[in-house]
Amino acid sequence: MLRFVLEELSDFGDYAGYQKLRDLLTFSNDERNRIRLSDVRLSPDGRHIHVLLRQPKVGLMTFDKYERHQLALNSKKLDVWFKGGIPIVDVFYLDHLHNKGNGTGAVAVVVFENGKAEFWKFLECKTGWHLLQTSELCNSPQARVVSVCACSSLLVWCEERPASESSPAHSSTGNKLRYCVCRRDFEVEDGAVSLGGLKIILHNNPKFTVISSGDYVHLLPNLKAKPQLCISKFFLTWSPHHDFFTISTTSKNTPIKKLSAKESDFRRLITDCLGYLSALEPLEICSFSPTGCGGLLLLLGTGWLCLLQKDGMLRQVYKLADNFTPQQDTHASLYMYMNNVGLIVGKTLHLVEVNCGRELQKIALKKEGLFYANQAERRTPHLLLETGLFMIVEKDFTVKLLGSSPAECVNPGALMVEAVFEEACKYYQQRSLSNTQLTVDNLKKGGRFQAPISLASILRNYLISGFGRNETEVLQNGGSEHIAGKEKLMCSLEGELRALVSLEDLKGSLVRGNVKEMEAVCETLVEKEVVRLLSSTELDKEALLYLNSIFSIFPSQAWRAAQAALQLHFNGEGTLSSRAPPDVWKTVLSPCPNSFLSANGQSKLSHSLKGDYNCKIKPAAPTSCALPVFELLCQSVFHFQPSWLPRFLELSQQQQGSAVLGLSLASSSWGLSSGRGGEGRENNVPLYKRALWVLSSLNPDRQQRQDLEVELLLVSGRPNAILQALRILMDKRHWERVTQVAHQFCKQSPLLNKEIFTTLLCEVAQHRELDPYLELLWALCPEDYTVTTILNLVLKNLPSHSSCASSPPAPFADPDSSQLTIGQLKPLLRKVLQRETKPSQRYADILQSPSYPPPALPRQPTERARSMSDVNADSAPCSSMDPSFYPETHEQTSPANTNIQGFKAALPADPIGFA
Repeated sequence: MLRFVLEELSDFGDYAGYQKLRDLLTFSNDERNRIRLSDVRLSPDGRHIHVLLRQPKVGLMTFDKYERHQLALNSKKLDVWFKGGIPIVDVFYLDHLHNKGNGTGAVAVVVFENGKAEFWKFLECKTGWHLLQTSELCNSPQARVVSVCACSSLLVWCEERPASESSPAHSSTGNKLRYCVCRRDFEVEDGAVSLGGLKIILHNNPKFTVISSGDYVHLLPNLKAKPQLCISKFFLTWSPHHDFFTISTTSKNTPIKKLSAKESDFRRLITDCLGYLSALEPLEICSFSPTGCGGLLLLLGTGWLCLLQKDGMLRQVYKLADNFTPQQDTHASLYMYMNNVGLIVGKTLHLVEVNCGRELQKIALKKEGLFYANQAERRTPHLLLETGLFMIVEKDFTVKLLGSSPAECVNPGALMVEAVFEEACKYYQQRSLSNTQLTVDNLKKGGRFQAPISLASILRNYLISGFGRNETEVLQNGGSEHIAGKEKLMCSLEGELRALVSLEDLKGSLVRGNVKEMEAVCETLVEKEVVRLLSSTELDKEALLYLNSIFSIFPSQAWRAAQAALQLHFNGEGTLSSRAPPDVWKTVLSPCPNSFLSANGQSKLSHSLKGDYNCKIKPAAPTSCALPVFELLCQSVFHFQPSWLPRFLELSQQQQGSAVLGLSLASSSWGLSSGRGGEGRENNVPLYKRALWVLSSLNPDRQQRQDLEVELLLVSGRPNAILQALRILMDKRHWERVTQVAHQFCKQSPLLNKEIFTTLLCEVAQHRELDPYLELLWALCPEDYTVTTILNLVLKNLPSHSSCASSPPAPFADPDSSQLTIGQLKPLLRKVLQRETKPSQRYADILQSPSYPPPALPRQPTERARSMSDVNADSAPCSSMDPSFYPETHEQTSPANTNIQGFKAALPADPIGFA
């Protein structure tokens, strides 16, 4: 039987001046000015104990442990007695990761209330403590430091400023907002401490207690004051690396708001939250302790032990007895190690499991104790009591029989039965509407939940028969009725029980094996789990989260397992093939859950499935939603084989199309609608858009991302996606690739041919970079396009007049100009005219015009020309051209004549030049 016990590390006898330390810690309850454990600090290595003296004399006493006792005789102690009775705010040690000095001792910082900071270093070979330097944290000599901490390479403190330097408000609320939170960068190198300039994090704020935890700084309101105002009903969390504030409260599990730290005025920071905060109850935090990884443990006045995670989520972990009543003199200490929490309230030590809130053990103490962190053994809780230093260890109190082997002392049945009750406790707690914490003892004794009790009984009998007893022995002992009664149930549970036992064997092999054996076992286990999950008929939320965790923890093993499950083969022709059964592809291509769509801003995406692709799928911020299977596989493909991503999309679309059309997967109930690719449902987002979302969320190299985007869009085979890929290639000016895509997809449908040709013709009108490919482009001209249509498209897309202001007068063109000319359009126009049954003589004259400019207009225009000028008075550009350029007789009164008149009226100020 495993139990937690206290193991003594030191009775203070190995500390210099231990008798005085014992006298300070051994106090009576009647002593008014006794030393409180909250005023005791220990160094990270446990070799130095600092006691802050508050009354009657203000100062600091330090007790050191030396490796060699002779050095302790002539050592210099870190005892500080500041003149004028200025109290010491705190003593702490700077992060060893930011200590670049060559010395072996840690640097301790003593911060006084007037802003003075002394930096000390302990050097055992040089007889104890040495003062490195003294610095001033505050800029104002009248400032008063109320709390201080060290976070990474920063010194953060809250100081009170005089009324003249704070807010001009004179109300009671304004007087409470006379504090500010400041920071300075620090660096310890070669026995000196360099401080950066002072920067204000927050100003016009109330009194805060600053607590460092990992890379975060928590700002708690004053715990000693009675909070009545709404400004004391919440606390803040500041992230120096991400530069934002999180506003949280103990009345809500999720953070109220996250704001940028660029706004340093406290009043403006909480303006939007005042209405909500006014309805909350005041905070009642009895004790707190940082977790070291960004979180914060909180003991509330209601008796709840809560864990504030670094993302702002507040979890209720454990509830003390109902008779818990917080008092001002009640001592509480918290400490988190691994997945457990140590909690000392008064003279009782509670050990609690964080994940399920189960109390592991309760230990009675003779006196109050204080948890402290030991840098060398962070996974073991250490305590300071008045009798010495202790650590909590787990010992086995199982009574071993004489002559029994160690293997016989292990009872796997008891361990697995206990695991059954723990899992059942977790299961029922998640589905319970009550706030009462459910424990394993309640499950065993309550009698309300028969399922775990029955399963535990079956498991015991199975393990007994499997570990040393066969069926014959059970029958001889009169167990025939028992076996007959549970034979049917045992048959149904046989597979699960075998899997459970094999899992225990696997755990044992992991513990006993070397590194290579562990890697091989992990590889096999991951492959089995991935194949099992992908072969299941339907993945629920927990199974999907489990699959995501496998891909996150074992990425390379999961990728190889996915290849094995899908039986992927990459052919030499550049295509992927799969021999996986239909049920596996059904799981892979399952639609996106509604929770995933709403969490990633895609709830309205289905309304635009047939619209333009310009509806961008923006990558969402990291959420608690698990990635669907298709997105998870796309992510894995991108990490390990990026070039396979378009081919994987193509293979997935083939499998989806086969399921919808009922070709090879007709027997599989895929649940897809009869629309293309199953888009009839609201949450059936096209596969290519899902793949594009994964690509945008991974944020790869810009060049690689655009290349893969183009390939994914083209593989989708959708007209809008193809046009979007064409636009991307045109923006990148990859003209050879543009022409290849155009020739490849213009054969799909006449409508797509028309869209591609129109897009390219508009691009040709803008510049001359497509000149080498004009012959290939003219071959794509749709059959129903006329000369009028082509010329109107060209004229509408010519560069603006401002870009051609310096060009020669029309119809001449600068040889170096990028303006389109009639000479470039001649082959296209000739081809179109040849297709017309009745070619127009007007356009034939245009094509047969000489390459040199036409003759100038006569000085005295003829009567006919003057009449033409009057008729087209509103068309100034046309009046400057020779009317004979468009020959017109009275016999040519066909509809083409009307088209020409309309065409002339639409000409721009700068007509097309001649080559």
